[in-house]
Amino acid sequence: MKTYLDCLPCFLNQALRAARIATDDEKMIKTILDEVGMMLKNIPLDSSPPESGRLIYRKVKEITGNLDPYNKIKKESTQKALSLYPYLKNRLEKSKDRLLTAIRIAIAGNIIDFGANWDFDIENETYKVLEMNFAVCDYNGFKNKLDKAPKILYIGDNAGECVFDRILIEEIKKPVTYVVRGVPIINDATYEDAVQAGIDGVATILSSGTDAPGTILETCSPEFKEVYKNSEFIISKGQGNYEALSKEKRPIFFLLKTKCNVVADDIGVDNGDIVLKGIDDYIP
Repeated sequence: MKTYLDCLPCFLNQALRAARIATDDEKMIKTILDEVGMMLKNIPLDSSPPESGRLIYRKVKEITGNLDPYNKIKKESTQKALSLYPYLKNRLEKSKDRLLTAIRIAIAGNIIDFGANWDFDIENETYKVLEMNFAVCDYNGFKNKLDKAPKILYIGDNAGECVFDRILIEEIKKPVTYVVRGVPIINDATYEDAVQAGIDGVATILSSGTDAPGTILETCSPEFKEVYKNSEFIISKGQGNYEALSKEKRPIFFLLKTKCNVVADDIGVDNGDIVLKGIDDYIP
């Protein structure tokens, strides 16, 4: 997905939020905004938003010296999500279509996003998503592809959200490799966050090697790229991964809740919708 003009003020807002979490030094925050503002004029519109986000969050780290400003927030998000785990499993047990419910639960977790959104309530948003209709639902294609695949590559998104992903992984009942970011970036999940969520008990955890808020293949490790290239079924969670991988010609199914008009317009849905979207060439 390309960068749109509406992305530019969003980048500046994200820089401000990250800066305020990383430091309470107003002069330092002003310096970050000045630097990021200068960077915006050089952002090519044909690049993906995570490519620009990578540079912006690097700048916040460089100026503040805080390498993981969202660390506390990530741990708190995971604890909150874990408290919902029994309720979500009970909801799954009572459902008529367990796989579709597990997918819906995984998408519900995508609300935990401190890059695109700040003002959300995990519990209330989860209940809401569990009752929503899909704006795009390539469920039959998902099931058909899943049935034929010997193993799954599952590209995760945010800390806390991993708990919701865990429920889908448990329902899939096939070998899963779960992908996390290489280093801390916003509240995206790293190895430590996935372990806190219990992912290590249901999947093999693999770092993508990137420091971007999305799976930009050029910045990923050779190990990840090899696994990605050979995968027959890929689940991609969240907006950042959609932005980075939406033009790929691979067997990918995107699971996300849209949280900005730009992504919603690119998919062809409304902001706030939930989406299960396969890449057209690979929908059986």
